[in-house]
Amino acid sequence: MTCQGCKNGTGFGSRFSMAFQPIMDTRRGAVFAHEALVRGIDGSGAVTVLSLVDPDNRYAFDQQCRVRAIELAAELFPRHEMPHLSINFMPNAVYEPRACIRQTLETARRTDFPLDRIIFEFTEVEKLDTAHLLNILKSYREIGFKTAIDDFGAGYSGLNLLTQFQPDLVKLDMDLIRGIDTDTVKQIVVRRTLDMLRDLGVTAVCEGVETAGELRVLTDLGVDLIQGYFIARPTFEGLSPIPTALAA
Repeated sequence: MTCQGCKNGTGFGSRFSMAFQPIMDTRRGAVFAHEALVRGIDGSGAVTVLSLVDPDNRYAFDQQCRVRAIELAAELFPRHEMPHLSINFMPNAVYEPRACIRQTLETARRTDFPLDRIIFEFTEVEKLDTAHLLNILKSYREIGFKTAIDDFGAGYSGLNLLTQFQPDLVKLDMDLIRGIDTDTVKQIVVRRTLDMLRDLGVTAVCEGVETAGELRVLTDLGVDLIQGYFIARPTFEGLSPIPTALAA
């Protein structure tokens, strides 16, 4: 099985690195995962790198993102209680899942990073070929990875996709979370969404949490996994410190 577009990960000429932002398990008082976020080699914002991605090089870019994220995580993550590593991937940059995953598997093997600690998340903002996406998600699950939908509620096919495949995690779009402590409509929408996800056996992550009020409401709604500036900002090539009040 070969993949002409991403067999060796070459073709994206610009250097880049990663920042990590934690996803906190507030019930346990521990970090559940760190999300790898692309940054310029000097720590500059993601736009400086993403603006260089086009249809001709996105396959190589996607491959290199996975490799860099795993290599850094293997260096930085504590081994005694290893958190998950969440990697954003581009479904349109995957020709055939089991061919295009070879370099990822080799990097995990080389760095001794456990496959069951890797989460692949994709955003539903981009319109996608559902059959192709389902093939990727099912293949990743069979290999041993976890999967997640990012920005749920902001895109095209979230509910339809959930009827066909239930990922391990769903990250609620930050627009649903912003100001939820003062918005009863958002509270109703999020409460019903959380009930649905629990019934489906899917774990919810609420991202974009920026205030104590938002965190309080989400905790009251039974959300354990929280991400956002109130918890910690991304740290370039490092792990963000967790506020003492949230740590176990």
